[in-house]
Amino acid sequence: MLQPQNKQTDAFISTGIAGLDTILAGGLTKERLYLLEGDPGTGKTTMALQFLIEGAQRGETVLYITLAENEVELRAVAQSHGFRMDGITVYEIIPAEGVLDPDEQYTVFHPSEIELGETNRLILAQIERLCPTRVVLDSLSELQLLAGNPLRYRRHVLALKQYFAKRACTALFLDDKAAVGGDQQVRSIAHGVISLQQLESGYGAERRVLRVLKYRGIDFRRGPHDYVIISGGAVAYPRIVAADSRELVQRGQVRSGLPSLDALLGGGIEEGSSTLISGPPGTGKSSLAAQFVKAVTDRRQKAAMFVFEEDFSTLLNRADGIGMDLRTPLAAGLLTVNQIDPAELSPGQFAHTVCKAADDGAKVIVIDSLNGYMNAMPEARFLTIQLREVLTYLGRRGVATMLVGVQQGVIGPTGTNVDVSYLADNVLLLRYYEADGTIHKAVSVFKKRGSKHETTLRAFSIGEKGIEVGLVLKGFRGILTGVPVSISNGKKEAGHE
Repeated sequence: MLQPQNKQTDAFISTGIAGLDTILAGGLTKERLYLLEGDPGTGKTTMALQFLIEGAQRGETVLYITLAENEVELRAVAQSHGFRMDGITVYEIIPAEGVLDPDEQYTVFHPSEIELGETNRLILAQIERLCPTRVVLDSLSELQLLAGNPLRYRRHVLALKQYFAKRACTALFLDDKAAVGGDQQVRSIAHGVISLQQLESGYGAERRVLRVLKYRGIDFRRGPHDYVIISGGAVAYPRIVAADSRELVQRGQVRSGLPSLDALLGGGIEEGSSTLISGPPGTGKSSLAAQFVKAVTDRRQKAAMFVFEEDFSTLLNRADGIGMDLRTPLAAGLLTVNQIDPAELSPGQFAHTVCKAADDGAKVIVIDSLNGYMNAMPEARFLTIQLREVLTYLGRRGVATMLVGVQQGVIGPTGTNVDVSYLADNVLLLRYYEADGTIHKAVSVFKKRGSKHETTLRAFSIGEKGIEVGLVLKGFRGILTGVPVSISNGKKEAGHE
């Protein structure tokens, strides 16, 4: 049925793909032609099925026209994801076995002169019969090869665009980019273009990236967005934009539950701030971060921990060993512990998991460690940019974020592999030092925004009864070098005033 094309730019329909509607600023404008392009294996067919399933669930008439895969293969893809194909009409336009017979080959006419016209006739007949509101055409590479030359191909796609528009139909064309030079032809015609990429990784799973290259009249979310294909379909993770999450609220302090540590920090850690806990391996960085988790869960508030290197059970056993009960808040739903495998998790997926924990009410979030976070990011030069967006997002929701940074070497420079000290609002430094033939630990606050704090170095230890922040380390000079010099009169041990 012919009718005027929809003139509204805010009449959206959902793609059915989690996260993609957010990237598209609401979904797809109705009754337009869209191009979904990507190399084989990037998930075009899966996304196309989700697009049609969304329409079928809303009572729309939907049609999948395939020029390559047959219906059995499509239904197998749907079954692998647990999709139900109820309400979806699949129409095959695939060459029959007879084309393999030499007697059936064209000798006078070029195949484009015969097969393109026949393909058109079959497509239009199905559209006229069903009058669908959503159509998927898979794939454009077949049409381009049938067309024979760029001019014929462009005119053909343009004619299809007008044909679908006049029938109040939203069309999604798939392009596997197998043919040469055709993508630019369709990009210029399509109302919107979504590009899928699969990036190889040196180790672990490949990274999938989605970009909206074009969307007329819509201020979509630009840049690369990670997406994954899991059992249940494709899921997109919109790039975190901190400017979209501005909130102005009164901030309090998060106390650690250790009076001596809170005194060192000037009362505690400010809500909405980020804290870098840095030090050599074994100094107690993870335990110190867990202390804040224990304190907030004791106050019946939520917390979340994202652990890269340490095993989930090892974390709980270590906490038990120092008298820190994390099992009770875990069982009560106040604490969530996420074991992260950097070889399998994309940076965008991790960022969204962290931000979701904040949306679910977590008041303290621990990322242990930054080194593991860096390994999850194939292009490490963008790590600090993404981390800044995540920290700003968490901060504007009042979350106190703890970042564990592992210093290289036991005694030496105070830096980490990932220098984010300028991003963190607070920096806590743990150090080893040697005195009287024994290795001791010290803690200090190097940086703190939001309130005054002590500038002293205090003794730090971890035992069966938990963390202990001791007295000011007087009588020494050069503790941060690891080999201090005694400047006291007489014999006075470190940690005693």
